[in-house]
Amino acid sequence: MILLDSNILIYSASEQYKDLREFFKQSEAVCSIITKLEVLGYHKITPLQITYFEAVFKVIDILPVSDEVINQAIKYRQKKSMSVGDAIIAASAKIYNCDLYTSNIEDFIKIKDIKIINPIKKFL
Repeated sequence: MILLDSNILIYSASEQYKDLREFFKQSEAVCSIITKLEVLGYHKITPLQITYFEAVFKVIDILPVSDEVINQAIKYRQKKSMSVGDAIIAASAKIYNCDLYTSNIEDFIKIKDIKIINPIKKFL
């Protein structure tokens, strides 16, 4: 499975990265509920963006934040300075056995027990 970081979903809304949309449909793409919060909770989101992202969240599965994910996120934060959201997203990738697709490789670079891929390079 592929776990999409928030930035990948945000890129998919732009015309330049529209091919990501088809990728979501064809792959086993999922995201964390934290990604839904980050994307739809952005304070400058437009009504058009809300419509687009809500449609995306209907197509891809959304993973819950379980106690197991939280415990793994705690371990990541104890080892590396990272945001709560990034720790939960990384922990979700580990617990649910997903590759993490993100354009922010540096946010996760020190986490060695998950596979991190930047799919944006494919769509340039």
